[in-house]
Amino acid sequence: MNELLIEEFKQSASLISKLDAGSISAVADAITKSIKNGGKAIFMGNGGSSADAQHIAAELSGRYLMDRPAMAGISLSNVVPITAIGNDYGYEFVFQRQIESVCKKEDVVVGLSTSGNSKNIILAIDAAKKIGATTVTFTGKGGQLKEIADIPVVIDSPETPRIQEGYFVACHAICGMVERSMYGPKAVFIDRDDTIYDDIGYCSNPDDFNVFDFVPNAISRLNKAGYMVILITNQSGINREYFDVETLNSIHGKMIKQIEEGGGKVDDIFYCPHRPDENCSCRKPEIGMGVEAVKKYGINVRESYMVGDSDKDIEFGERLGCRTVRVSEEFTFEDAVNQILDS
Repeated sequence: MNELLIEEFKQSASLISKLDAGSISAVADAITKSIKNGGKAIFMGNGGSSADAQHIAAELSGRYLMDRPAMAGISLSNVVPITAIGNDYGYEFVFQRQIESVCKKEDVVVGLSTSGNSKNIILAIDAAKKIGATTVTFTGKGGQLKEIADIPVVIDSPETPRIQEGYFVACHAICGMVERSMYGPKAVFIDRDDTIYDDIGYCSNPDDFNVFDFVPNAISRLNKAGYMVILITNQSGINREYFDVETLNSIHGKMIKQIEEGGGKVDDIFYCPHRPDENCSCRKPEIGMGVEAVKKYGINVRESYMVGDSDKDIEFGERLGCRTVRVSEEFTFEDAVNQILDS
């Protein structure tokens, strides 16, 4: 029995891991644009999809992960209009009539249908398109809806439960992206070695660590411009046993003091202690440290930057979704900050 359950969990996880990040990101962008322009996200579905539509709308109007102002998310699955319209005109019109009454061209209309053939969703999407709203559908791999929506999100499964699990996970991800894009802080992620100090290789003595003279003021300027400043650094010297965590904390304590004396502030530090051969998920260019920072602070990565000196720093930033700036002996961290603030 347990093995049967485990196999079902594996099937669900496998499907979710194959969701199309591009289409999901496009939906989040459309909803963010709509809300910024005074529009709203309108959700609708039948049965279990109706419950999902209500849930996701509530994540926007209430909260997903962040305490922030309410965002305009509504569901069309309220019992009174559904039963009234169904009684007077027929069930296939229950969403179309509501779309015609509340939808504006600034809105995003989201239809959820596992079959992709729900007549009432098709009619409502058609009505929304005539109004000029952006249309989104979440379906399985069959049906008509994916062919008529501006942004179709297709869950590649013939099984209704798997389809619903897929688009529910996708919708949660969208809520997080919209929330961060609307109200998340922007940040500058910075590498340490050869970015803000002259790397001596596995520094194990605080006396040997000094930030470049221009770093405190540059960081202060980022602070004043509204950027969080977060250090992201690989420190495999810990697991190589060149130094311990206490020593690293002492080094970073000195770094923080030097920056603060110059008027700057580092908001947080994330470090990876692993050797390359340990194949962890946090050592740059892997993005584990960035994911942790984004979750902790709700960072809007699209308005954020990664500054570093190496290929792995730039790859880290690109994979996280940030803009990137590469430093060198000729183009310093101070130059990078000037570029960021001038952009």
